[in-house]
Amino acid sequence: MDDSGFKKIEFDGPKKEGKPKNLGNSTSIQARPPKLFGNKGLSVIGVVVAILVLFFAFIAWRAFAIYGDSQKVYKQAKVAADAAKNQNVVLAREELTKTKAAAENLRRQFGTIGFARFIPFLGSYISDADHMTAAGIHGINAAVVTADSLIPYADLLGLKGKGSFTGGSAEDRIRTAVKSLSKVVPKIDDIELEIAAAKREMDQVNPGRYPNFGPFKKIRSQISSAKTITSDAALAVEQGKPLIKILPELLGADKAKKYLVLFQNDKELRPTGGFLTYYSVFRVEQGVIHIDSSNDIYTLDNSISYHPKADPIILKYLPKVYTQNIRDINLSPDFIVSMGNFRTYYAKSPLKTEIDGIIAIDTQFVVHLIQILGAVQADGQTFTAKEDPQCNCPQVVYQLEVNTTKPVNYVKSNRKGIVGDLLYATMQKALKSSPKLYWGPLFQTAINDAAEKHILFSLNDSGAQKGIDALAWSGRIKSFDGDYQHVNDANFGGAKSNMYIKESMRIDYDVSQNGEIKKTVMLEYKNPYKYSDCNLESGGLCLNAILRNFQRVYVPEGSTLVSSKGSQVKIETKKDLGKTYFESYFTVNPLGKASITYTYQLPFKVKDGILPLLIQKQPGIELITTEVYVNGKKVEAFDLRADRVLNLKI
Repeated sequence: MDDSGFKKIEFDGPKKEGKPKNLGNSTSIQARPPKLFGNKGLSVIGVVVAILVLFFAFIAWRAFAIYGDSQKVYKQAKVAADAAKNQNVVLAREELTKTKAAAENLRRQFGTIGFARFIPFLGSYISDADHMTAAGIHGINAAVVTADSLIPYADLLGLKGKGSFTGGSAEDRIRTAVKSLSKVVPKIDDIELEIAAAKREMDQVNPGRYPNFGPFKKIRSQISSAKTITSDAALAVEQGKPLIKILPELLGADKAKKYLVLFQNDKELRPTGGFLTYYSVFRVEQGVIHIDSSNDIYTLDNSISYHPKADPIILKYLPKVYTQNIRDINLSPDFIVSMGNFRTYYAKSPLKTEIDGIIAIDTQFVVHLIQILGAVQADGQTFTAKEDPQCNCPQVVYQLEVNTTKPVNYVKSNRKGIVGDLLYATMQKALKSSPKLYWGPLFQTAINDAAEKHILFSLNDSGAQKGIDALAWSGRIKSFDGDYQHVNDANFGGAKSNMYIKESMRIDYDVSQNGEIKKTVMLEYKNPYKYSDCNLESGGLCLNAILRNFQRVYVPEGSTLVSSKGSQVKIETKKDLGKTYFESYFTVNPLGKASITYTYQLPFKVKDGILPLLIQKQPGIELITTEVYVNGKKVEAFDLRADRVLNLKI
């Protein structure tokens, strides 16, 4: 008992050993279960919950505001894109500036919730959005630099907006523009820096963290596409930069350049796009083109004193040809390889001249030019792109065939020289045409035709050629990490029947549960037109006859042929250009059709449920109607007009 008379009760402290103290008659005190939280604890929890609610409410409020700003950026970017599509480079520049301001404001808005990056799960999505916005700003910067580079040339390129080269003749304007290119070329370095920065930002974004179902599936796909586009742009700029930097030199800014231009008749298809019928040497001085010489390919062949034994392909499939001619030299599907062989033979001719590269064009490119320019006069004849009922083809194609192919009862020297006359007349008309009306479409047509392989380039300068390769303008057979396919046809003695052939392709993948891939490619060829008069004595124009088609299908190296159907010879499996290929032969009659099927095992398995596929189109072909199936389900349908990459979900 203490001094106040009360008994002291011990609640805390260590338990003493031994007998407990005698508490006398005092009532025992029973221990109560402790409270989980006291009043003060509940108050603290309430405050924390309230703070968290306010915290997430603030984030949600800011997120809605940021979403609204992002929609503004999207709408503004669309306005800029529409201006670019309408070829209004000045307006596009103005709208890009507004888009950049909107994007920078959006990124500042992300700064108001920057702390949320450290929140598990939520933070990664906020970081992704910020990185993508930053990548967009760098992309806009690159677009602005590009627009600034193009604006001075608006009149020459046919773009809307007053350029810097409006005075004098067309040739004077071209010369002035080419001379000034050296001042613009360094801007490619600024563009590369911005694109590289955009790629670094996009590399921080992981599409895999986004669900692959419902509305999230579209978001995931869009992010994956954005990463791919950014990565491809960075690679294209990196590889294309050498070409851009040497462009003034290639256009003869300081010294004239000479290019041998080959005309490939795609109506008589050969591995690189057509039968080599005609050649010309173009001299380019300060962007202005002159023709130094021109002749048909037979004259060049006759100037070469020695012709060795023909290639085994020629001996086997091209009737009555026993020696190797330069007109049949383009046997490799790889244009650069074929042109290497062409240069070897060309060097043996006394007609040779020093050249800085080879450019090949086909009839489709010529038709596209005349479609823009209208009728062209050459050698006392009129050439148009209108349909001619005599051949159900463009009149310019029919007229060229009449001049170069139809038998006559007199000696007609340099009969294919009309091609050179037509090309020269077309260039002259282009120069005399209104830049505002014609030059833009002509420039864009040339770019599109290069992408679709109606124009091919083999340049002497290795840096420039690397840039051409990056743009896929060189007709190379590419390396690829994944499935690969290239169908290559050669018309050996079937007149000009490729003018009428319609081709379709079906690709079927049969993928087993362990990822093994069996692939079937079925090709169908239809010729809906009747036979031509191919009687040389009667003087008929032989355009449509039995197509004698030599075919090679290039696939990943190590692929194994399982079965085939449709070849008129035994299919052989061979290797070339880092690929395995299947070699076959079949014919297609006028008013008839033929099909050929290859089934083969790919040498690898599917990884991560995605199968990348590169289909390379043969030069000289307009299109192949294509369908792709995976385990019986159609997953793709398109017209193959240019090389195409697909990422097939397995």
